[in-house]
Amino acid sequence: MQKVCLAIIRELKKVIVGKDETIKKVLMVILAGGHILLEDVPGVGKTTLALGFSRVMNLDYRRMQFTPDTMASDITGFSVYNKETGALDYKPGAALCNLFLADEINRTSAKTQAALLEVMEEGGVTVDGVTHKAPDPFVCIATQNPLGSAGTQKLPDSQLDRFMARLSMGYPDLKSQVEIVKQRQSSDPIKTVRPLVSVAHIKAMKRAVQMIHMDEEIIQYAAALCEKTRTAAAVEQGVSPRAVLALVQMAKADALMDGRTYTIPQDIKDVFVDVCGHRLILTARAKIRKETEAKILQDILQEIKPPAILERKAK
Repeated sequence: MQKVCLAIIRELKKVIVGKDETIKKVLMVILAGGHILLEDVPGVGKTTLALGFSRVMNLDYRRMQFTPDTMASDITGFSVYNKETGALDYKPGAALCNLFLADEINRTSAKTQAALLEVMEEGGVTVDGVTHKAPDPFVCIATQNPLGSAGTQKLPDSQLDRFMARLSMGYPDLKSQVEIVKQRQSSDPIKTVRPLVSVAHIKAMKRAVQMIHMDEEIIQYAAALCEKTRTAAAVEQGVSPRAVLALVQMAKADALMDGRTYTIPQDIKDVFVDVCGHRLILTARAKIRKETEAKILQDILQEIKPPAILERKAK
């Protein structure tokens, strides 16, 4: 499985230059069965990243640009009366695909966001009392501009909690920017991305993540880290039990990427900020003092001692 993961990353490096860690973590979320929130400024490659994953993993891909007038039915679909049969025919919405890119999710209405939340949580939509399942696998990659950008509004806490991880690509360095320009002089590099795995392979890789062994001491470590977020002085509301589950799943995916059949404490450390950062609500005082979620979580990692487990034999 590790070789397949590395091959996927190498293929995506053709179009996403200098962002190997972001590519790796998006792949980890997909294999862990979660959804991704990409928070960044426009133009850094978020859409290209999603399209690249759809091509290399051979997934049915759809993209929707969220605007204030985007309706819930655009996501869920709607029923149309058929005069010939006298029945209601269902017209699927954009979200019923393998990989759905919800672009600028924080620019739309709360009702539309709630419709997307249903698909993310239930893996399907209910229209006129009939449930329509999304294909398996279903992954949502949502992008949002940083708060404060014109026309943006904060996502509800309930929706933020459904994203397994929040990632940020950031600006490429100078060398990477030059390489990006050179790539696009002749043709679109996204067309060079080859499909390397099938849906069946992806399902097998997801099952392999589930089979990764995690010692009870590491589970307790993950739970202790999340528990500490609820009592930290700078935090008004800590992470939910869902965050503990997400942390465990991401740590297992990290182990798979490293070629192991078992987890170590470092796996938890590697993904703790990505999994928990967007779930924290800071106190007013912490915001005034310009404290960040990442800094608070790093302090918790320093405070909570990991179990003395470095490695173990695979069972």
